[in-house]
Parts: sequence; structure tokens; C-alpha cells
Amino acid sequence: MPRRNQAKDSGLISTGEAAAVLGTSRQHVVDLCDAGTLPCARVGTHRRIRLADILKFQDGARNAGLLTRDQLRSLWLHQAVANHLLVDPERTLRRARRNLRLLKSAHPRGAAARWLSEWEELLGGPIDDLLQVLTSRSERGCELRQNSPFAGVLTKHERNRVLETFRARAA
Repeated sequence: MPRRNQAKDSGLISTGEAAAVLGTSRQHVVDLCDAGTLPCARVGTHRRIRLADILKFQDGARNAGLLTRDQLRSLWLHQAVANHLLVDPERTLRRARRNLRLLKSAHPRGAAARWLSEWEELLGGPIDDLLQVLTSRSERGCELRQNSPFAGVLTKHERNRVLETFRARAA
């Protein structure tokens, strides 16, 4: 029997499959394995991980407030947006409100509509509340940022700089 089938039969999955479960990149899973944070076995030259270990890690990460790589990247981008909100609140809020109107018309129902309604309340409330959501590591903050009305606040150059720094600094 080929090694791949042996790994499947023993309950082990690939780093790519683990990444799909965790909502991260495959490289992030490899880094977790190499750091000893996520237990893995070697099948030939490949890392294989028990699904139970992935789910345990996911639960622990959720309980500890750890973010996936995608959530962390979004947080970094929204921290840059928060800076714009502090420096030029009127322009930033005007852009967000315009985007929000477009998003609400495109998503009148469902989960996205619920998050967009919450954004509407935040955009009409105190800036401190908005800043808290933009920079929060909470589950609510992560969910809201998935439906962010702040597209276009950062210039292409600013966005690229944040992403370059994120790639260089966020392990």
C-alpha cells in the first residue's frame, strides 16, 4: 500500500488539509509543526498531522484568543485604517459609509447583513468604539473585519507596505 494511503488509514492528514481546517496557509501549519506547537509525524519527507490534534489546537487557539494568519493580516490592515481614522476621521468615515451602503444593497440578508448592520451602528457612534473594533483581537472584531466597509481607505502603496511588513514580521 502506498505511503499516502497509510497516512490516511492512520488518521493523519497533510499540512495542506490541516491548513484548510484551521483557515490558515499551509506554510503556517508547517511553521507550527516545526516549532513543536502542533504535533506531527513524518511520512517520508512529508509532515502528517492527526485531525484530533488540529481540532485541539484550534479550540485552544480560539480560547486563548489566537488569530489565524488571515485574521492577523486583516488586523494589521485595519490597524492602519485606524490610523487614518485618527488623522482624518471625516474622510475615513465618509468612505466607509459609502462602501457600507453598497455592501448592504449587495447583501440584504444573511450573516453578512447582520455584520453590516453592526458596522452601521458603529459608524454612527463614538470613534473610540470604532477604533476598538478595528484593533481588537476578539472574535467579534475578527467577524466584523471580514465584512469591513473600509475598502479604499488605504492607498495601494500603504496597503502594500503594511502587507510587506506583515510578511516580514508576523511569524
